Amino acid sequence: EVQLVESGGGLVQAGGSLRLSCAASGFTSDDYAIGWFRQAPGKEREAVSCISRDDSAYYLNSVKGRFTISRDNAKNTVYLQMNSLKPEDTAVYYCAGEPTIVTDYCSTYGIGGGYDYWGQGTQVTVSS
Repeated sequence: EVQLVESGGGLVQAGGSLRLSCAASGFTSDDYAIGWFRQAPGKEREAVSCISRDDSAYYLNSVKGRFTISRDNAKNTVYLQMNSLKPEDTAVYYCAGEPTIVTDYCSTYGIGGGYDYWGQGTQVTVSS
């Protein structure tokens, strides 16, 4: 059974940092493109970042330079390091996985490209 489990969310002051983790089971994470999404109350879900099989990384413009996505294949885990957090980053963050043979899936389909598998989400709250 394929599972994605997020962790690392919490409450942080503006300017602070958090590192989200997306632990994969039931598949090998480097055979997948992995995306991070977020959804704030009353807003649509938006794609934040994506890492392709070849480790190419892509970001939503508003998080470029502040967020970094990375993959640890030995741990079958993808991370989202979030620095210089702002109140507008407050949302539930989800990771999603798509099995693919396309090495740069994120570039081909966009950071919001279709994903078959989703985690349950982790809350990030940034206070001003």
